[in-house]
Amino acid sequence: MKAHTKETQAAITPLIAIEILKDGNRRFVKSQHADRDLLEQVADTATGQYPFATILSCIDSRVSAELIFDQGVGDIFSARVAGNIVNEDLLGSMEFACKLAGTKLIVVLGHTSCGAVKGACDGAQLGNLTILLNKIQPAVEAIMEPADPGLRNSKNAEFVDDVAVKNVAMTIENIRHMSPVLKEMEDSDEIKIIGGMYDIHNGEVRFFD
Repeated sequence: MKAHTKETQAAITPLIAIEILKDGNRRFVKSQHADRDLLEQVADTATGQYPFATILSCIDSRVSAELIFDQGVGDIFSARVAGNIVNEDLLGSMEFACKLAGTKLIVVLGHTSCGAVKGACDGAQLGNLTILLNKIQPAVEAIMEPADPGLRNSKNAEFVDDVAVKNVAMTIENIRHMSPVLKEMEDSDEIKIIGGMYDIHNGEVRFFD
């Protein structure tokens, strides 16, 4: 499998980009990785890069976007931060990726058993991490059930995953609200912005709008 060129990138629509990622995740789950020479792709991309998607995911060591979507060198922009939240720096990176570098898709990717989400559920306090976790807190508050405070913590796996899904949705809302550039591109069908959840138990990604 060759690295993407300007021509192959241009031929990819947002919907095709989603299908490429879905196909890659299916290969990953089945351990049927695409045949590619990574060093050849290094050489192919030395003079330019033409990725088709931008993925904002968590720093969790189990959730490497290139691996779980079976992609190679130069295929995707990968932005990673604990809890897959968004800020001005990440927005600027995504604006570069889409407006200047030509990616057709933004995926905000959460995952099950997310440590950052657990920290937000527990109200963890630790240096600058506290500031980051405060950005996840609105998702914690948005999940109404269970109402019992004793069940609204990191020990409740279902609650944690519900918050993680909500956090993805709220991050997408923040991208659209905070970046007129990306909102305009999405409104004109140049890109799509979607969410997904990676299951750390079986390697599968579930996509949602």
